[in-house]
Formats: sequence, C-alpha cells, structure tokens
Amino acid sequence: MKDLYGRLLLTADFNRIRHSVSKTDFNQSPTMTAVSTDSIKCLRCGSVHKKVMVQLPLGCFYCPTCINLGRVQSDESLYHFPQQNFIAHPYLLWSGKLTSEQQKIADSLITDCHQRSQILVRAVTGAGKTEMVYPIINQYLRDGKSVAVVSPRIDVCIELHKRFSRDFSCKISLLHSESQPYFRAPLVIATTHQLLRFRDAFDLLIVDEVDAFPFADNPMLYFAVENARKPDSCLVYLTATTTDFLEHQIKIGALHQLELTQRFHGGKLTVPKLLWHTKFIQCLKKQRVSRFPLLIFVPEIRFGESFTKKLKQKFPEEKIAFVSSKSKQRLNIVEDFRSGNYSILVTTSILERGVTFPEIDVFVLFAHHTNFTKSALIQIAGRVGRSSTRPDGLVYFFHEGRTRAMLKAVQEIKKSNRGGGVL
Repeated sequence: MKDLYGRLLLTADFNRIRHSVSKTDFNQSPTMTAVSTDSIKCLRCGSVHKKVMVQLPLGCFYCPTCINLGRVQSDESLYHFPQQNFIAHPYLLWSGKLTSEQQKIADSLITDCHQRSQILVRAVTGAGKTEMVYPIINQYLRDGKSVAVVSPRIDVCIELHKRFSRDFSCKISLLHSESQPYFRAPLVIATTHQLLRFRDAFDLLIVDEVDAFPFADNPMLYFAVENARKPDSCLVYLTATTTDFLEHQIKIGALHQLELTQRFHGGKLTVPKLLWHTKFIQCLKKQRVSRFPLLIFVPEIRFGESFTKKLKQKFPEEKIAFVSSKSKQRLNIVEDFRSGNYSILVTTSILERGVTFPEIDVFVLFAHHTNFTKSALIQIAGRVGRSSTRPDGLVYFFHEGRTRAMLKAVQEIKKSNRGGGVL
C-alpha cells in the first residue's frame, strides 16, 4: 500500500491491486473532460484533441499523447492515492564545502522556498548547481517532506542518482523508461515524463536542465510538473541557458530568479574557437600530443558510427568508442571514458549536459548542423574546464560556415565571462 502514496493509477493498474485497498485509501476521478463540443482534454497529461481524431470503435476516446505510459480512456477512471509524510530525519552525508557564492544561492533557496512557490536558479555550466540544492533538499527531508529531482534526460537522471546515492543516506527511487519498478522513497530521481504517474505528491520539486529537449516549452510536461507537486509546494528550476517561456515568467513576476555567474573553482568559461572543418585532422593530431581525453560531438547517430570506424583506422594507437541514445552499453562506455579506458569518445548530443569528465577537451564536428542549437553548443562547451585541476581546455567548433547559433553561443559565453550575464 505504501508504494501507492502520491501515485496516479489507470483502471487497468488499479484493478490489479483493488483487492488490497479500501475505498478510503484513494480518490477516483474522470480521465477526460470535454472542452468544447468537438474537443476533449486528457486529465493525466493536459493534452487537448479533436474527438473525431481520438475516438475508439467502442465510442469512447483515448489520449495518444501520453499513451507510452498506458492508455487513458474516457470510459475509465484515474485513481489517486494521497501522499503521506515520511519519517523526519536529516539524511545529508555530503561533507563538502560550498563557495561563498554557492552558499548565497543555497541560503536564498531556503529562505525563498518559504515565501515563493516558483524559483529559477540560473547558473553557468560547472557552477555546481547540484551541490547548491543539497541544503534545501535536506531541510525538506529533515521535516519529513517528499522531494523529487527530475530531468528530461535519462542519462542525467542516472548521473544524479549516483551522486545523490553517495551524498544522502535515505532510500532514493530512480524512475525512467528503462529503470526498475518504482518504490516509495522520500527522495525520487526521475525523468520529467514519469511525473505523469504522480499527483499532489511532492513538497519540493526540482527540475534540472529545464531548457533541454523534450521539456523545453513542452505544455504537457509543464502540466505534469504542476500536477505532481502539492498545491503548497516549492518548485525550483535549474538551468544554464533559459527559454523564452521562463524569461516571460520572470518578466511578469511569476518566477523569482537567482543567478550565479561564476564556476565553483572561480575560473572562466572556455570560449570556443570556430574553425573550418578541413582543419579537423590537424587539430586532432596536435590535441593528442597533450594526452588529455577528447570528447567529439557529432550531429547524427549514423554519421557518428561511420566516422568512428574511420577514426579508429586513422588513429589505431588510440582507444576510441562511440556512444548515442541507441548504444546498448552506453553507461559502461561513458564510465570507461571517465576512468581513462578510452582516450577519445565520439558522441551525439546525449552527452551535451548533466555529465562531468575531468580535464577533457571538446571538438564539435559539423557545428553548423541544425541539431546544434545555441543552447546545445553552450552546454557542450561547458563540458570543458569543470575540474579544479584543469579549469580550462580546448573547445573547437569545426564547421562549413558560421551559423547564428554558433555566433550567439560564443557571444553569450564571452558576456558571461565579463560578468554581464548568466549561462
């Protein structure tokens, strides 16, 4: 029964546990509501559809938008099991020390979460956003409250789960499309899509990488966030690069912003160099003399696979691997690169954010490709210089023509280094 607290179940899921619960344990509600004579709204994900497009042969309607999490039908119900408090206890194990600037953000979060319902922490890549939210998380856990930290990317969630499991002593549930089944815990790490399975569940909800696909400007996922948190909860967004929607929320006063323009070691962001793609091999040979690990970003999976084969042939003395969202052993490959078992890792945008590798250099091949947005290029550049042992490094954008995204990325990084903005 305890694993149901805060959860939102479909009829099929509820029927499997019906015999073990009483009517006082849950609330039953409709799955859909009509918004006009010809449109219907899903109450799990908030999507609106034309009735004629989503009508089943039986005459009822379904929601195609969130069908990956189980089909919502208008002739069935949603079952919500109200959240219960946890045993109050301080679970923080981390003994690290925040910088003075990080501590200001951490203190402001604790103060502001009692006064405001929505906060944006906007900080440069490598500023230590994760450590800055440790104090506010620990305070909520110490009060017996429920906390969720979510991200749009599976790999970011896995990385966060490793760090939180090391730094907090409580049970931590990890939820994504490939994870083990859910178990109730005071601290939940999940992809943003998994929030569709909760209702009024979290006292503190932190959304990391809020500017990343598929969360950025996605109405369904914003709806999921609002539904998953309690009415009196605090919502914290973490980002290095903001979005038009968030900027508007700040402008109208609906979102309070906290800013940090400095990395944890005090160093500046590395400004990318824009180079013609014909210089790639020359620069690669020179970079390998340094023996620092190299991360090469490519725009597409198929190209990355063929490019990696050619790279292995041209540089047989190097240990080279490729990783993408389709790589079956991607977690092992990433860990092997971090451990030094690979000297060069070719990757897609899957590693543009949420991961830290010490002392690396970064090359972006075909940086002019449309898949490399301004936000993506800023995040990619931010992989470099995240270690106090090497607070700088190389960031090269190889291209066949400079794009607006490339130029804006460089411009914003320079602006941040002057203290005139935050990334």
